[in-house]
This record gives sequence, structure tokens and C-alpha cells, in this order.
Amino acid sequence: MGQLSSAVCQRSVMFPAIEHPLSPALTRGCPDTSTADVAYPAEVGYDYAAVPRELFAPAPAAGLDRWAPLLPPLAAPGLGEGGTPLLEIADGLLVKDESRNPTWSHKDRLNRCTTSAAVAEGAPGIVVASSGNHGASAAAYAARAGLPCVVLASAGAPPAVASFLAAYGATVLAVPEEARWPLMRRIVDELGLHPVSNLTEQHTGHAWGPEGYKTIAYEIFAERGGVPAAVFVPTGYGELLFGVWKGFQELHDLGLADRVPRMFACEPAAGGPLSRALAKGVPAVRVDVGPTAAYAIDSAVSGYRGVAAITRSGGAALLVSDEEMAAAQRELAGAGLWQELSGAAGLAGFRQLRDVEGPVVCIATSSGFKDLGVGATPPEPVEPTWEAVEARLRAAGF
Repeated sequence: MGQLSSAVCQRSVMFPAIEHPLSPALTRGCPDTSTADVAYPAEVGYDYAAVPRELFAPAPAAGLDRWAPLLPPLAAPGLGEGGTPLLEIADGLLVKDESRNPTWSHKDRLNRCTTSAAVAEGAPGIVVASSGNHGASAAAYAARAGLPCVVLASAGAPPAVASFLAAYGATVLAVPEEARWPLMRRIVDELGLHPVSNLTEQHTGHAWGPEGYKTIAYEIFAERGGVPAAVFVPTGYGELLFGVWKGFQELHDLGLADRVPRMFACEPAAGGPLSRALAKGVPAVRVDVGPTAAYAIDSAVSGYRGVAAITRSGGAALLVSDEEMAAAQRELAGAGLWQELSGAAGLAGFRQLRDVEGPVVCIATSSGFKDLGVGATPPEPVEPTWEAVEARLRAAGF
């Protein structure tokens, strides 16, 4: 349990000697000093003598830097990635909200590590094939490291992602999806840029990248003082799934944790290459992907990382529909967490398996701002009369 609050009252900002009880909260200023012309705000007063001195004692480095001994050399400067909140939204159901990272997704943990490789190797820049979170994050970490960044993207990138790329000064090449990877390999071979996304037909990925995801496991363990029973992970290529599993496995190998949680991959039902690979007992497969709005995880290919995480943890791959993800997205929003559709896949998977005993953690990967079409529909205007406003509110159930 955290420290008890030292708050004792509310008081006028203009006249601090005028105090009011701590509750109810004053939402219209100080009632004793405000006038019709001036609303003097209120503030909270504290018993400062009761504030523990150790509250301000030096703490370990935050974010990924705290875990540097278990990561590749962090040669690239960070952006404060990691240290995201772990929120209990129901009894025994926790959500790790990765939208709180610098570019609003889990990819920041990966790109701190991959950009570090580029810096350590003296690469003249980095290149990434992505129309979503990965590209936005790579552009940010390249900018932070003073490196140019080339992003092979599609013309239909979400508005928020396009804005990120423009802000960071990335060179964006909008090409058909099937042309991305051949062009990326050519850029690497001829210009020497460092690739921070996949280059192979089946997904192998950057060796350093998933190491950054291990820190999610470290943070969960450090905050909870133990290991959850299961972790549900939105899954495309399986790098996040693998990284989180590896982090827990390391904790077990170091003698800090008594077990490793079961890992559940949550893939769009429109594709599901990891699920297919596990069913066939093969390292990886390619599938045809049907229509889905979960663009961030609609992968046609899987990689062996995902198979390893599932089989070694005794978990499973779950297929979730767009409707199930949308329901999970609404549930998270009802708890104050706005996730993109793909980011809600973990909770959607958990809702399929109601017999999993807790505590369980659902990884929520990215902000709802990253969804396609966000911002395209403005709110319907309402006449600024009480009659019109009251009618709208009554219709909303007030």
C-alpha cells in the first residue's frame, strides 16, 4: 500500500488563512473569497511535517536505464520510455498501459535498443518498414540520436502516425506493401542504413529489439512482488510476446521468481499465422489475411519467437475477432484507457478464456489516437440554448 495522503484541508490561493474541509472538493473556487467578478481558486493544504523524508531520496534510474545490466548496450539516448502504469481494472485483472510511452506505444522499448545498435555500429541512419507504431517510434529515436530515418510506409497511414513522422523529420516513402521489404534490403545494402524492422521473408527481426520488451516483465514483477498467472499479448510477428516471456524466464533463471506465467498470443481472427504454426507443429507459416481493422497486428507471417514463447510457457494462441476487440476497446475506455483496436486484443483474448485464474495481465499496446480514421468525424453541433443542451443530455441518459 502506498503512503497515506498528508492532505488536511482546502484553502484559498489568494487568502491562505481561509481554510475549508478537505472534502467535498471545491470545484468553483473558494466560496468565502470569490465574488461575482473574481473566482479565487482553492488549493489543497498539507501537513508537511508528516511527509516522509525518504520520498525524495535518490531512486534507481527510471525506464529502460534501470535495467541496463540485462539489456544490450544502450548507446542511444532515451526518451523516458518504460515505467508505464499497471492498472487493476477488475479483481485480479491488470492492464499494462503501454500507450504512456513517449510515442504512445510499446515500440519505444524496442527502438531504444535497436537504435542503440545503429549508434554503436556508427550507421549513417536507420530504415524501417512500417505504417504504424514501429515507424513513428523509430523516427523519434532516430531524431533523438541525431540520425536520419527512412520509413517505408503505405499511403493510408493513420493520421496520428503520419503526424509523428512529419514532426520528427523522417523521410517517408509511400510504396505498395509488397515492395517495402525488397526496397528496404536495397537501402540497407547500398546505403548502409541500419534496419530496425524485419528483412527476411519469415519474421526474424532485429536481435536487440525484443530485449527492450523484457523490461515489461521486470516492471510487472517489481511492482507486484511476484509473477502473474498469465499474460495476454496483442500479437503480430510475436516479438512483444517473446520479449515479455523472456523477461519472466530470466527472473526465474536468476532465482527471483518461482515460475513463469503462461503466455497467450492474441491474434486477429482474419489471419493468425502463429496459431496456424502451432497447430501444424512448425516454426512459422504464411497465411492469407482477411479484412480487419486491427492493422497493427494483421500479419501474414509469423516467426519462431512466438512459437517458443507459447510452447515453453504452456500458453496458447487465441484468435480474436474485430467485434471482440471492439468490445474490449470499449471496456478499456470505460476504465479510462483509450487503446487502438489492436491494443485491445489482449483483453479480448482474456475475455475468451474465463476459466483462467488470476492475477492476469493484459498488455495494452497503443493509444486510440493511432486508429484509422481518428479525428475524421467531428462532434455534431448543438444549439447553445438550455433547451437544446438539456434535450441532448436527456437523450444520453442524464
